[in-house]
Amino acid sequence: MLITSNNIPGGGIQLSDGGGGFWSELLVATPPSITTVAFTALAGTALFAALLYTTSRGRLKSPWSRRKRKRALTPRQWKSLFTSDGKPRDGGVKFLKKVRSGGIDPCIRAEVWPFLLGVYDLNSSTEEREIIRTQKRKEYEKFRRQCRRFLKRINECSKGTSETSCIEDSGSPTQDSDSSSYEDVVSARESLSSEERSPDVEDSDDPSSALLEGDDGSGQATNTDASALNTESSDSDSSEDPEVIQASSSSEGREENDPDVPLKENISPSRTDLHPNQCSGENFATWQRIIRVDAVRANSEWIPYSPSQATVSELRACRAAEAVGLKDYDHLEPCRVFHAARLVAILEAYAVYDPEIGYCQGMSDLLSPIIAVVTEDHEAFWCFVGFMRKARHNFRLDEVGIRRQLNIVSKIIKCKDSHLYRHLEKLQAEDCFFVYRMVVVLFRRELTFEQTICLWEVMWADQAAIRAGIGKSAWSRIRQRAPPTEDLLLYAIAASVLQKRKLIVEKYSSTDEILRECNSMSGQLDVWKLLDDAHNLVVNLHDKIETPF
Repeated sequence: MLITSNNIPGGGIQLSDGGGGFWSELLVATPPSITTVAFTALAGTALFAALLYTTSRGRLKSPWSRRKRKRALTPRQWKSLFTSDGKPRDGGVKFLKKVRSGGIDPCIRAEVWPFLLGVYDLNSSTEEREIIRTQKRKEYEKFRRQCRRFLKRINECSKGTSETSCIEDSGSPTQDSDSSSYEDVVSARESLSSEERSPDVEDSDDPSSALLEGDDGSGQATNTDASALNTESSDSDSSEDPEVIQASSSSEGREENDPDVPLKENISPSRTDLHPNQCSGENFATWQRIIRVDAVRANSEWIPYSPSQATVSELRACRAAEAVGLKDYDHLEPCRVFHAARLVAILEAYAVYDPEIGYCQGMSDLLSPIIAVVTEDHEAFWCFVGFMRKARHNFRLDEVGIRRQLNIVSKIIKCKDSHLYRHLEKLQAEDCFFVYRMVVVLFRRELTFEQTICLWEVMWADQAAIRAGIGKSAWSRIRQRAPPTEDLLLYAIAASVLQKRKLIVEKYSSTDEILRECNSMSGQLDVWKLLDDAHNLVVNLHDKIETPF
């Protein structure tokens, strides 16, 4: 680029007489050849700086990039993050930074997860957490006693002519499974997920049976805690008998004492004090049938992550199954029977805790990794409650939560790659229903067991930062210039689609082809690359993507 004054022969951009200020004086005082070189150099420098700024803004340091990713939080580091009275230092900022940048060492996950999932406040002391643990254990035992009462009534009614008519008076229904709206949702879920229903739940009246593809409930995991089993061994007893849920001795009561954990209030405004008649016996019977089918069909992917449970005795496994009324498990090895029994116990308790949601197929996928890590049932239950605080919207009959999330994924793709988005529009796939399964079970079917845990831990850390009120200024001090987001998972889902954009644009001419591609991603994704790409999307697009709920 050449700039000349009027009295300098040659081409370039003319500066008018008497104008130009500094530039005119410089040009007059400088020989033409030097002027040309100088301004060419200045222009080149400015262009380079502009390009560098644009590039750097789009590629801010990601805590998950391979060059920058740190090692997982170790037991020694974990202990160093607490004060003498057991409170996390600096409100948990350093702790959350560490989790986001490297994950958590497997041997301390059971201790760390309750903090990430809001079971414990990030400012709580050891003494406060002990009180909360005791309270929460008692609450979980109350839910299990209610489940046993339902089970007893169901068993009694099953000896009569009509189980449904016998138990339907046990409480007012929270979900009307005979309504036309219910049928509409079931039909919508069948078409949205484009997945076949399992033959085992073909006759079920619950929408969960049509929610997900019938692969064997990947990610079902469980633990071998002795107390966890004892917890369930009393389930067949009468409701008046004290529950032997000694396994649950560690997680009850956190909601009342935890300012960051108003779990009940967050999950449902009508759930402050649960009573037996708030959960319909008819609904519970329906949920119970589907829970048992999903639990028995759970695969064994969890076994390497819970060695103690992998070696559970046949006697103990059978006792656990009997305690929750589990049947038809003769084809399973003891560790899988025990695993299924724990799934049943906790999912039933959650259905009582949150009757608005109850149980839908896919919830077992979310619980499995938790019970693979957390060995006591009551602790696993409250971690699951914390997880479901946001995930529960995936299982609403009206599907408002699912549609909102699909809309956000669509917006991210539209803002990031207009060419890909236009191609999706041509295929009438811009609603992004092809990632339905990813959204519902939070990537559980597309990632390996360990990858799932890594992704969820980072996602939980973001959500914990928001709950704790850690704003942009605090977050920037932990080397994260993008703000924490409730929707990191959705950015990761969009990133997985964008990684396949060339294939989708050049090869695929139908929604079904894209759906098959998304459903075949299992084992093909690099979770840390996925998080790196998701982070860059957050950096560049979070101001444009509105995510109200």
